[in-house]
Amino acid sequence: MSLGLVKSSGPFETYHILSKGHEMLNEADSELQLSMGNALFIKEELKLVPKFLDDVKSQYHSEAFSTNFKNEEEAKKQINDYVAKHTNGKIVDFLKSIDQQTAMVLVNYIFFRGKWVMPFDEENTQEADFHVDEKTVVKVPMMFRSGMYSTDYDEDLSCTVVKMPYKGEASALLIIPNEGKMKQVQDALSRPTVMKWVKSLAHGRGPVDLFVPKFSITTTLELKDILENLGMTDMFSDLADFSGITGEPNLKVSKAFHKAMLSIDEKGTEAAGTTIFEMMPMSLPPTIKVNRPFLILIYHKKTRSTLFMGKIVNPTAN
Repeated sequence: MSLGLVKSSGPFETYHILSKGHEMLNEADSELQLSMGNALFIKEELKLVPKFLDDVKSQYHSEAFSTNFKNEEEAKKQINDYVAKHTNGKIVDFLKSIDQQTAMVLVNYIFFRGKWVMPFDEENTQEADFHVDEKTVVKVPMMFRSGMYSTDYDEDLSCTVVKMPYKGEASALLIIPNEGKMKQVQDALSRPTVMKWVKSLAHGRGPVDLFVPKFSITTTLELKDILENLGMTDMFSDLADFSGITGEPNLKVSKAFHKAMLSIDEKGTEAAGTTIFEMMPMSLPPTIKVNRPFLILIYHKKTRSTLFMGKIVNPTAN
């Protein structure tokens, strides 16, 4: 997940954008469950400045904690328990290891739960082939539904795009590249490309026989290299100035982690408990089979944000 800020944003503008964006994503949609947040864990020898604790909670909806990194198991448990609690137990074992020299750990997490507007019938799910590559075929639980969906074929990128709406303001976009075109589509992924797809999918729905594999993906990223490549280098070096956090000048981020989890099944990611009836035309609908590597985006309409972006090469591998 990413949030873009205009270059001219000053400190107040940047704070306002970040804070407002967080509020909108976490509170805008009662039909969705979106748990996202940040937390700082700082070695207990450093005393946290009260103003920082107040600001990080009231303005950025985050938290900061004193942590005994000298006890590796205790520190790991503290961080893992925090993330598990704030994702309803869906993200566990966030941190696998940590060392005693750690001074400060930045944690970012996101968990999404949504219900399909048009759920699949579990009785229609059957084992089917998924072509990982030219030589590898795996068996996957393949969901099936005949219904009305927004679809588009991107001729420039040689890919099919299908919109699967959740209740509320979010939708899953499945991007299925033609054979041999995955790299071309990946290289073109950008906000303008996503917005082009969103616009094209808003023109109406048509009948589709849709086959989609069930899957669950969990990703853990060590953000140090990623942030440094984006130019955020000082925070990990001796040039860092986090004196506003502890009053101590010699403090830098030791590690930064991000973890995301997404599951796709017949009901969305939670049993829906409702039935949707649609009027279907008499002619045979086209068939879209997601039976080869594809991309998935979770797009939030109200905030125009991409909450998740993932590549599914093998649905049987988590």
